[in-house]
Amino acid sequence: PGSADAAGEPDWVTAFVQKKEERDMVDRLKEEQIRRKKREDHLEKIRHNVQLKYAAKRKRCEEDEAKRLLQLSKEALPQGAGEGVLDQLDHNEEELILAEYESDDEKKVVSGLEEDDDDLEEEHVTKIYYCSRTHSQLSQFVREVQKSPFGKDTRLVSLGSRQNLCVNEEVRRLGALQLINDRCMEMQKNKHEKKSDEVNEGKKRRVSRTVCPFYSYEQMQFLRDEVLVEVKDIEQLVSLGRETKACPYYGSRFAIPAAQLVVLPYQMLLHEPTRNAAGIKLKDQVVIIDEAHNLIDTITCIHSAEVSGSQLCCAHSQLSQYMERYRKHLKAKNLMYIKQILYLLERFVAMLGGNVNQNPGCQAVSQTGTVLKSINDFLFQSQIDNINLFKVMQTLSVRAQLFGFVERYGHPASAVKTNKENQKLAGLQNFLLTLQQGSDKEGTPQSPPLEAEHDHLRTASPLMQIEGFLSALTNANQDGRVILSRQGTVGQSSLKFLLLNPAVHFAKVVAECRAVIIAGGTMQPVADFREQLLCCAGVDPARVVEFSCGHVIPPENILPIILCSGPSNQQLEFTYQTRDLPQMMDETGRILCNLCNVIPGGVVCFFPSYEYEKQVYGHWEKTGLLSRLAAKKKIFQEPKKANQVEQVLVEYAKCIKRCSQTGGQMTGALLLSVVGGKMSEGINFSDDLGRCVIMVGMPYPNIKSPELQEKMTWLDKRMPRAAGQAPSRVLTENLCMKAVNQSIGRAIRHQKDFASILLLDHRYARPAIFNKLPQWIRERTQVKPAFGSAFAELRK
Repeated sequence: PGSADAAGEPDWVTAFVQKKEERDMVDRLKEEQIRRKKREDHLEKIRHNVQLKYAAKRKRCEEDEAKRLLQLSKEALPQGAGEGVLDQLDHNEEELILAEYESDDEKKVVSGLEEDDDDLEEEHVTKIYYCSRTHSQLSQFVREVQKSPFGKDTRLVSLGSRQNLCVNEEVRRLGALQLINDRCMEMQKNKHEKKSDEVNEGKKRRVSRTVCPFYSYEQMQFLRDEVLVEVKDIEQLVSLGRETKACPYYGSRFAIPAAQLVVLPYQMLLHEPTRNAAGIKLKDQVVIIDEAHNLIDTITCIHSAEVSGSQLCCAHSQLSQYMERYRKHLKAKNLMYIKQILYLLERFVAMLGGNVNQNPGCQAVSQTGTVLKSINDFLFQSQIDNINLFKVMQTLSVRAQLFGFVERYGHPASAVKTNKENQKLAGLQNFLLTLQQGSDKEGTPQSPPLEAEHDHLRTASPLMQIEGFLSALTNANQDGRVILSRQGTVGQSSLKFLLLNPAVHFAKVVAECRAVIIAGGTMQPVADFREQLLCCAGVDPARVVEFSCGHVIPPENILPIILCSGPSNQQLEFTYQTRDLPQMMDETGRILCNLCNVIPGGVVCFFPSYEYEKQVYGHWEKTGLLSRLAAKKKIFQEPKKANQVEQVLVEYAKCIKRCSQTGGQMTGALLLSVVGGKMSEGINFSDDLGRCVIMVGMPYPNIKSPELQEKMTWLDKRMPRAAGQAPSRVLTENLCMKAVNQSIGRAIRHQKDFASILLLDHRYARPAIFNKLPQWIRERTQVKPAFGSAFAELRK
């Protein structure tokens, strides 16, 4: 009895169990090592064996040739030979292509290769996930890896959206991401269902069922190996996919388990369903999130969702037609869920004050305005609190079928176009019918050009948006709000879910990863990240380490000045009350005129908003200040449309280059831009493109916006007061200073660069604000009460 432990087992039993566990562990490690060795050998073989490299490509060419011959023989058949023979051939051809792919997989099983492959897929090597905001930033990073000493033997894979990676021209042509996604999923479904369809259906149905020629298991395996052998960026990956006729979107996913470095846009990593779909496993891995200054906004954005009244009505009409058409073929359970979704849509439209069966474009809303509700209140008031949203979400997989259905039966989605001549039709239903009958005769009526952009997006099945909104409603009550925005008509009104607590979605990343690095060029103020993201996600404060380093430029290469008053001693304070005064706008103009006299090259001037920039520009035109400015610098304005940005920048750069070469009266160009606009992030004004950056006033966010007000209230309830300041006040200050730091950081882009930075507003000198400037700027900043001494410094 003395030697038995609490469980009543003798020592030798315990010892034996322990030994066995240790032995198993050693065996496991050995197996893993053998597997890893196998993988490395496999890749090494591909690296050095050119024959292997092109074998798969050759096989593919042979297949194509066989297909072409089949096609020719089919066309060569005499037309009179009757349907039977043709049908037979078509049938055979499909059998043939399918048999090819299937047999590849089966061969593997027979030869025992399959197990090997399975292991390759299962075991995830320890890896680093590197995320950034845009594809161009990721490409830059991949190029750096290629240049580095690690470029040769690092296994790196780049992930992207279907929009960036799809190589099927028919699908690419759809343009909108959601259309591309829906079509791709539909094609895959067809591939899986084809086998069963062939047995029991006639020819007619099968013709419309296309499968994607690039979605071939074997070719994608080949692509995976190619990706792992040599570092490739997105462009190289796409051209490899075209060449080998393999899908880069899925092929790159096959490479994830064996890769050491996975490069991806951060939306993909931060959204759990997308992460799981891509096969990304974060357990014990390292995640680096670069360009993370707007991480909180990004998480909030990804998990917030908005649906308009017209989308809800459109989805309702599509779904009810789908139900009517296939009622006999649907299982009772599915029918029930479809009815539930229809009920949900009806209730949502009712919440906006409309009726689902009437054209959303002609129903006026009685009480306009914005209302905020908690999730529970919204569910109760719309009388859907008794429906299991999680179950309904699973049923929304009808999306793919519905997409096919809408494609086939004359685009009911165009029902949403709010054309004048159609507004007379009361019910959406009869409108749809007229559309379907009339489209053959005169084509669908033209929508006004303004709407063309929207229509392009709207043809996509609106169920995707609605799925997003429903999934948002499954968040915890305290973490979000529903915003009902009732405007003009039901069609223009919308329901929006706003996420208030980004930490709930970030917590999982932090919990699973071994280390998370949040990095960026200008991350100040950092407190937001620590409090809103990490503390709320339950991270132990001891685990958070901050590190920041100085800039590569010498101190004399930058001159930041906070200017408190202008040339005529007008105090600079651009608050909502004072910034519209003519004397403030005149003073701003005078400052710019003086600066443009002495600053060579390009000057970039940031305004807090598009509206204010327009107002100031108009005022300068009236007072003749604009022509005085234009004598020294050619004036450019930031365009509102994203697709015109490139053109403006090219012209701006050309003008500066021209002036510096020819000399004369004109010394360069002046670019008027907007904080948080297209120019304040991701664009480099290096060297002569930005010798001076001017910040007009302080870009505080619009405090009247219901979203911001709700976030402020939420923070005041949940967060402790910091240094006597309310968390909501800190939030607005931080949002403002993050925007400022992003914008002024555009000017210094490399070691030899130099620029002056001018902050026009005496409020920048307040300690609370001043301390939120990036350290490398703060250390060199001078506060100038009067314009004279500031001008002398700048001139020097």
